[in-house]
Amino acid sequence: MTERETTRLIAWSTELRRVHQRIRDALQITQESVKDGLSAEQAGRDLLLYCRGFCAALDGHHRGEDRTLFPAIERAHPDLAPVLRALEQDHSMIAHLLGELSAAVDRSASPVDLDRHLEGVSAIMENHFRYEERQLLTVLEGLELRASVPEVFGPL
Repeated sequence: MTERETTRLIAWSTELRRVHQRIRDALQITQESVKDGLSAEQAGRDLLLYCRGFCAALDGHHRGEDRTLFPAIERAHPDLAPVLRALEQDHSMIAHLLGELSAAVDRSASPVDLDRHLEGVSAIMENHFRYEERQLLTVLEGLELRASVPEVFGPL
């Protein structure tokens, strides 16, 4: 195996960490826009920008994992099927929470209500990311997967 191939193999674990950090950063910016004491109207406008981007990034990330990454991991490591099913279940739960957040933004919910939704997404998302990293980073370091980063982890 060449150094370039080894670098690409290890890069999947690095890419997962990078994507998770970018999503965490987007969530933090979104939360700060709500907590800055903006009026409900201004917070709603800001969230149309920040939240829609954050929601799209997180949803795209999970769709890429479900469609491309998890099947590749399961082919290489069938013993991880229960872990992958649990992660997919988390994806479904997070998608539901993102839908509720989006509905709150659409109805111009108060900053307090928006913050409550963001806190819920944040708690589940962070727990999910930590579990995913504990379970999959080592596997990703050796995973042979010929795909683009956006295909695997979403268009970030």
